[in-house]
Amino acid sequence: MGKLTDVNTLKAQFEDMGKDAWTIPNLLSIIRIIAIPFFVYFFVTKRYLIAVLVIFVSGITDLFDGKIARHFNQISKLGKLLDPAADKLTEITVTIVYFREFQNSGEKALKLFSYVFLLFILKELTMIIGSFVLLSMDIVPEAAIIYGKVATVVFYLVMGSLMLFAPGFGAFAKVWTMPHALLMVLVCISAFLTLAAFTSYLPNTIKKIKARQKQTETTETEE
Repeated sequence: MGKLTDVNTLKAQFEDMGKDAWTIPNLLSIIRIIAIPFFVYFFVTKRYLIAVLVIFVSGITDLFDGKIARHFNQISKLGKLLDPAADKLTEITVTIVYFREFQNSGEKALKLFSYVFLLFILKELTMIIGSFVLLSMDIVPEAAIIYGKVATVVFYLVMGSLMLFAPGFGAFAKVWTMPHALLMVLVCISAFLTLAAFTSYLPNTIKKIKARQKQTETTETEE
């Protein structure tokens, strides 16, 4: 019975989100999701400069969709889910591509360092799964807070820098190749901020879960 209730709650949440779905910010988030396979295609086919442009456009839409939502009062329940989902899917894709690239590197140091990218993937997958769990409990996942936004901006800057100057696949690596030490420091900074952002969500999320459980227990007691 509990599982059936969770499924019905999840269904109701998605139906409720569909009521105010067609907004400019939501369309920008959808564009970012659609851009993901194009980025993979251009990167895998070694058209790195075009791949950089795709990610650049994705980052620009991420920068403006929140501003547009607030300025034109287009904040929606779907947007609170779609915006971070687009971020997470993009970040997971970029880190998987980099993990693969570094794994195939002839440099032992880069090959070993590739496992740092798994931290990004694990964190984003955890948050995606967590979002569905929260929705099943009739809790709308919290919108990105300042720590999350900072981590996202740094992620785009660092990963964009790698796309331009990383050894082996940087679009302008022939002009200047990023030293291994600098590359590792930048990625580690981004990883640290990503994990810090993740932990910043936990206190309020746990508080919401406890409040929902208490409300559910109260309702069951009254019945």
